[in-house]
Amino acid sequence: MNRGRPRSGHIDQAVAEAVRELLGEHGYQPLSIDKVAARAGVGKAGIYRRWRSKAEMVFSVVVHGTRLVPPADTGTLRGDLAALAGHIVALLSAPDARAVVPGLVADIAADPALAERFAAEFIDRERAVLGEILDRAAGRGELPAPGDAAFAHALLLGPIFTYLFLSGGEPPPGLPDRLAGAVLAALGAKE
Repeated sequence: MNRGRPRSGHIDQAVAEAVRELLGEHGYQPLSIDKVAARAGVGKAGIYRRWRSKAEMVFSVVVHGTRLVPPADTGTLRGDLAALAGHIVALLSAPDARAVVPGLVADIAADPALAERFAAEFIDRERAVLGEILDRAAGRGELPAPGDAAFAHALLLGPIFTYLFLSGGEPPPGLPDRLAGAVLAALGAKE
């Protein structure tokens, strides 16, 4: 079955560079797919084949793409959760992410169709990664049953988001381990 031309890594790289350059020059709000296409020297169709909106393109380039891999198995649920929380802190603390996430959240909140696509493209995949971690823990006997990945995701992401974007500061030292402990307690995990 022919699905058309394969995606070009050159376009992905050119778009990522253009997004970062334009964000650095003008910020999130004035950025547009037209401007990115012009800067990258690619057609808008090439961008729209990858992302359906500015918000999806920017999140994929700046925060994380759609291919997510669970952190290495540390041997304990606490270790796995702390590693994941540390990874989330690192992703969202990056200067580009800190600059764009508030605008992304505003765009997502204002557009129900975008919110639905964003959840399917990014949030569901994040929860699936967390689900794999919880399944591993259940297999080791650390959880009575596979845990609620959506609830655990909210428990991990909420405090990180609050510290970085609502409080305007930095996460406190040891936050990933503290969050791991909170999720363990909420899921009724054995330590």
